[in-house]
This record gives sequence, structure tokens and C-alpha cells, in this order.
Amino acid sequence: MASISANDLKTKGVSAIESMLEKQPEAIISVRGKDKFVVMDMAHYHYLRECELEAALAETRADVAAGRTVHESAEDHVKRLETAE
Repeated sequence: MASISANDLKTKGVSAIESMLEKQPEAIISVRGKDKFVVMDMAHYHYLRECELEAALAETRADVAAGRTVHESAEDHVKRLETAE
């Protein structure tokens, strides 16, 4: 994946990011030759967040199906958390 240098970003501004995002979903910004940041448009960000939430939901459903759950009151839960520290 190609990257935008911090210097290009400084001189070309947001247009450097926009032109990169026309070719790929994310743009990497490098600082002093090292990849440092990732920039993407909001639609792609929302898509990735939705994927992350779907994965968490699938993991939770698998835990419930496998019986990896604890049924307890809120007070008992807080006590268990405090003793785990």
C-alpha cells in the first residue's frame, strides 16, 4: 500500500489524501520514512466499526452457546471484579 509523506501532506494538504483515497480505501501517512497514521473516509470507517461490532456479537453468541457465562447480581459482579484486582 502506498503512503503519503508528512511533507507531501504539508505542501498539498487534504488533496493529497483525497487523491490517495480515490485509488484505495485507506491512505497511510509516513513520518520520516516510517508509516505512522492511517486515514480513511467516514463511510469506510463506519463499515469497519460495524464489522468490529459484528465480530464482538458473534464472539458473545459463541460464549453463550458454549456456556462460558456467569449469572450473578450486579453486587456479586462488582465484588468479583474487586477481588480479581
